[in-house]
Amino acid sequence: MPDALILGIESSCDETGAAVVGSGQEILSNVVASQIATHQPYGGVVPELASREHLRAILPVVRRALAEARHSYESIDAIAVTQGPGLAGSLLVGISFAKALAFALNKPLIAVNHIEGHIHAVLLEQRQTGSSDLRLPILALVVSGGHTHLYLAGAEGDLWTYRNVGHTRDDAAGEAFDKVAKLIGLGYPGGPIIDQLAVHGDATAVKFHTSQIKRRDRRDRARMGSGESLLVSTPRFDFSYSGIKTAVLRYVETHNLYPSIADRRRAVAAIAQPSIADYLRVCDRQLLGLVASFQRAMVEDLVEKTLAAAAEYDVQMLLVSGGVAANQELRARFRREAEMQGVPVFFPSRSLSTDNAAMIAAAAFPKFVAKDFVAMDFSAEPGMALGSSRTSSRC
Repeated sequence: MPDALILGIESSCDETGAAVVGSGQEILSNVVASQIATHQPYGGVVPELASREHLRAILPVVRRALAEARHSYESIDAIAVTQGPGLAGSLLVGISFAKALAFALNKPLIAVNHIEGHIHAVLLEQRQTGSSDLRLPILALVVSGGHTHLYLAGAEGDLWTYRNVGHTRDDAAGEAFDKVAKLIGLGYPGGPIIDQLAVHGDATAVKFHTSQIKRRDRRDRARMGSGESLLVSTPRFDFSYSGIKTAVLRYVETHNLYPSIADRRRAVAAIAQPSIADYLRVCDRQLLGLVASFQRAMVEDLVEKTLAAAAEYDVQMLLVSGGVAANQELRARFRREAEMQGVPVFFPSRSLSTDNAAMIAAAAFPKFVAKDFVAMDFSAEPGMALGSSRTSSRC
């Protein structure tokens, strides 16, 4: 395969990323501009503000990525950009910039699915450690603030193939973490805060249950009607997290936690950058038990359904990626139970778990080899699916 330097650009949600990756395996730079401070006062991502922040950040982020890689625009072989899924306005900022750059430099342009990028984050990590032993088929869990998907990944010749065998019916796992954190006065983003607080609480304090899905999603039937091949008898492993979010709300109401939540919000808001010690000072034993119990239920559901899918499809490897893959309890539980099942499980490093451009550049390399470039008239696809067609990739 030819060597290639690919400039990756990621702007699907609330982080502006640019990276230079060599031949899909060597990270020369990976720069991310976070928007957490912008969205924190609102308790979640505001799409219009996200687009504006991308406009401000994208040029300096790309320049810094090139400088850290010690390369210039001219020495780059191709430009890769996230096409979807994501926020429409945010995606358009990255795509418009990538198009202008590719046109001005006369460089090939590669469109990348954001979810496939998360899968390739794990593969990129494996290549960096010198391990290239891929055993197919692979089951990939992509779990973040916007996605909770299970993909069966295989190969046909030099092509990766993806088939969705599970997805969330409502809230993504990361979305549930953030909404619960906001509800109980822990601020945004809530996932990392809950992760750090949970170890201080009793995970058996509150008995939570997650939804067990028995019927096939009507959206799957709609895709069948539109001509996409889908076997009705194919086992599905879908998730649902709106119920547990409501259960936390009911617990707060029945135990009259609103006064302490209001006090906590005021105390946290008064600290510029609260530490875990600051959070512990404003959280009592009951609240820590609630947090630990919520996280335990979420982790158990993700692990149990993923491993059930791994057994059903007799996979040889398990990949877990996305922002929630950085959760300490999730990683520990997966490693322990996957080992018992005899399936090796791999995670990206925490810096590659969240949105970044290195994963986009890595996912673009096989497309570069296959000369799978896009024309300048392509556009953002906020609801872009993965698995509706074969994806060009060298295994």
